[in-house]
Amino acid sequence: MTPTATGVNRPSFAWAAPAAVFFGLFALLPLVLVAVLSFAHWDGLSAPHFTGLDNWRTLFDDPVMLKSLWLSVLLTALGVAVQTPLSILLGVWAAGHQRNRAVLSAIYFIPLLLSAAAVSVLWRAVLDPNFGVPAHATWLFGEGNLFGEQGSAIGVLVFVSAWQFTPLHTLIYQGAARAVPRVLYQAAQIDGAGRVRQFFHITLPQLRNSVITSTILMVVGGLTTFDTVLILTQGGPGTDTTISAYYMYQKAFKNFDYGTASTIGVLLVLVATVISLIVVRLSGYDRMRSTMEGL
Repeated sequence: MTPTATGVNRPSFAWAAPAAVFFGLFALLPLVLVAVLSFAHWDGLSAPHFTGLDNWRTLFDDPVMLKSLWLSVLLTALGVAVQTPLSILLGVWAAGHQRNRAVLSAIYFIPLLLSAAAVSVLWRAVLDPNFGVPAHATWLFGEGNLFGEQGSAIGVLVFVSAWQFTPLHTLIYQGAARAVPRVLYQAAQIDGAGRVRQFFHITLPQLRNSVITSTILMVVGGLTTFDTVLILTQGGPGTDTTISAYYMYQKAFKNFDYGTASTIGVLLVLVATVISLIVVRLSGYDRMRSTMEGL
């Protein structure tokens, strides 16, 4: 144990060593190797050879890659816009004491028990244009092929992702809502504030840090979405839903161009990091922490 200036003993670094070694071997080391491969050409069989910035130049001259990056950002933004308000409302509701709340919450959280592949297979069958619901409800779905146009295909991807992952973010907001001091609501009731005013003036400000955490998780998850696209649309129609993670898969395991695939992976890491930093910066979390540390 290491004593601090306040006299409180803190665990030494030795306690974190196993986790640090695990993180280094299975997170940092693969990331470094992928970064190295982004400057080389490798087909998976022969020895890789250094090509400098050729992979990066080729990547930014590739219209499919630029389109896939835009689609990744678009799907991520739509996911945040759809899942955030739903998660906040459901999380605040689940934190209450309504009748049958526990049973309904348990049913609602079932999608969290399923893998993304299983969820994608389920909705692919449900939305199949030949045998699924759209084939028997043409009055609602028109021709019934939701995967035949870019707009409807993107809508399906956003819906399926929201159906599976909204419960996860709901759990985050549920825990945060339960941690809000009850005295704040009691004081608001004395002042005559109704439920809506309490929500916007007490609950939402208290959920600020949870919003940051949830948004960053959505950004990282959205930019790295792969299996949902693979099973539901396979990047189609054409390349209209070919996001960067799926394009990376095509380059690596169909074209055996691991150098370009590694470049796409590094680019996704950089984009996710930049967006996450922007979210934290715009939220004012760093300024708030500095103010609290100065008190």
